[in-house]
Amino acid sequence: MKFKGIGLFALGTLFGLEGIRLLSSKDAKKIYTRCTAGVLRAKDCVMDQVTTLRENCSDIYEEAKAINEERAGKEDVTEE
Repeated sequence: MKFKGIGLFALGTLFGLEGIRLLSSKDAKKIYTRCTAGVLRAKDCVMDQVTTLRENCSDIYEEAKAINEERAGKEDVTEE
């Protein structure tokens, strides 16, 4: 029973060390770099969409303010 626990610990340590070596290999770094580049491209695309959305919302807000000011002006004229 004791040897089984020690064996599992040793096996886990071995897999852990091999995993670290595998994750720090040149091929893995290339994959990380390509994935990061893809994420950065996606971020740029999303930020472009956010900018467009903000511009559209700003236009809608300004038009809504103009409509309300126009209505307020007409109400002032009719009240007098």
